[in-house]
Amino acid sequence: MMLGPARAIGPGKLDLFKGLRTAIEILMEPSAVQHEKRTSLTESATKVLNKGRIILVTKIDTEDDVKTLKDKFHDTLLYLNKVAAATDNLMAINHCDLVLLNLWPDGPVCPMPWRSWPDVSTIMSCEFTNLQGGVSLAPKLCNLVLKHYDLASTTVTGIPMKEEQNASSSANYDVELFHPAAAHAAILKGIPTETAHLKTYREGADYETVTLKWCTPRSNANIELQHCSSAYRITSVDVNSRPSSCLTNFLLNGRWVMLEMPRKSGSKVISHMLACHGGDIYIHTMYTSRSILEDPPSISEGCGGRVTDYRIPDFGEFLKANKLAPYPASALSSDDSAVSTPLVKSREQLSRHTKYWPITLSTTSLFTLGQQVEPLTTLMVKSTLTDDEVVECKQVILCLMSMEARGDPLPSPMAGRGGKGMKREDQYRAVWAELEQYLQVHLHSAAHEKVLKCFMDCHNKVSTPEYKGDEKVDIDQALKELDDYNFMTEREKQEFNMGGMKHVPSDLPLPESKRRRSAPPPLTPMGRSSGVSLLTLWENKVSSEQSRRCLEFQGRLRAEGNVTKLYVNLQKDKDKDDGGPRKKN
Repeated sequence: MMLGPARAIGPGKLDLFKGLRTAIEILMEPSAVQHEKRTSLTESATKVLNKGRIILVTKIDTEDDVKTLKDKFHDTLLYLNKVAAATDNLMAINHCDLVLLNLWPDGPVCPMPWRSWPDVSTIMSCEFTNLQGGVSLAPKLCNLVLKHYDLASTTVTGIPMKEEQNASSSANYDVELFHPAAAHAAILKGIPTETAHLKTYREGADYETVTLKWCTPRSNANIELQHCSSAYRITSVDVNSRPSSCLTNFLLNGRWVMLEMPRKSGSKVISHMLACHGGDIYIHTMYTSRSILEDPPSISEGCGGRVTDYRIPDFGEFLKANKLAPYPASALSSDDSAVSTPLVKSREQLSRHTKYWPITLSTTSLFTLGQQVEPLTTLMVKSTLTDDEVVECKQVILCLMSMEARGDPLPSPMAGRGGKGMKREDQYRAVWAELEQYLQVHLHSAAHEKVLKCFMDCHNKVSTPEYKGDEKVDIDQALKELDDYNFMTEREKQEFNMGGMKHVPSDLPLPESKRRRSAPPPLTPMGRSSGVSLLTLWENKVSSEQSRRCLEFQGRLRAEGNVTKLYVNLQKDKDKDDGGPRKKN
């Protein structure tokens, strides 16, 4: 950035190109670091890049002047790059960023809005910004400094300072610091939505700052060794202010301050430390997680050491069942095709074992039952099942149904963790739903379909090879079909019923007590080839309602012609009190 008077080239016209040309020539002069890299490593000289930014503070009246400045600067940059390529003591500019700051006086609004040209060419970008003359210039220059040198802003809030007028009282102040942006990398590496609350905009500034709270200072910084990951020099933004001066003197006297980072949950964690070393003040980044000097965490420990509900024993058995071993090529026969090699079979087995495998106990109800479902969960992942294995799987389903009929509770995933378990009905409902899903994803052979058919028959569901879950029918459609059925003649009803199923076939019939509590089969629209007829649905509904009714009223049972006489003993009791029935004269 160069400051200096411009040469007048006419009435109200200033020549800015001489200053821009001088700025480009200065950028082409190699710095000490660039010169050392060029002279020490000749082979890597082409890897040394030369980039820079030129800031022009002036007053521009029209957009044509902006376009003229931008185009002429680009032409000058291309010309001087050719000159630098032919000169040994100069470096061509790989990329230059031109920033035009238009100082507009207070009063009328500038008609030219903010604009940016990031792709003027491969070696140049341009930005045009309007600024009101006065206090808005300093924040804009600070923003450019942060962007150019990769710096970040930290605001230390809640600093207690005594008042000069009243030494017994104190007030809280804020001090803004600049430092390399890498100091915030540890606290901003999470999800942007979770770390967005750390960044705010200071009043009158157009850049973001991270707010950290002052913590209780300590004076034994030279004795204790803090667990820090990095340290960076800092500088106060407002050097001459009283709060900045007091904080600087406080740290130069050997004191050190811990800074707290607020979390979204409301808790706080110490994330940084301010301390002085050799006359320079540094901001230290503290470790907010487990120390690398400690033992590595166990898989059963979550973030912060909390015990989680991972299925660790089941995962160990899963690893044992899918252990890979070398297979000699000589053992392969010529009949083995590409689809039956050991590697392909291993992938197929791993795919079957991972089709449905909940990671935590809190997300499953089926795998918390342990030995009660062990044969089924172990056998269903196989590619084929024998008849004996099919019987074992069916026995698991019948055992669970007998437990539900007896009212035995199931082990809850929250048991032993201080949580409140689910009700017994909800437990069985969750187990049945998850078991149905588990059987659906493991239809690897016809034997597997037999196990699914057993489950569907036990729950009065239609089991077909194309079964994809409970079929749901619109209630309005079902009621319309029921009305149509009521208006049919007896012959039409008989013909309709002949096309439906009178009962659901089942190899394993359900006990009477369980059948009463089971839900009726799903409704099937008229006209489908497979399903239960409407008459069967109605009979099942009536029988289900009758099974839940109380005992019939005795008066209705003794009625003759659907008429019951009330108070049958009233006349007998009255005649008895009067000494018998009266005779008529």
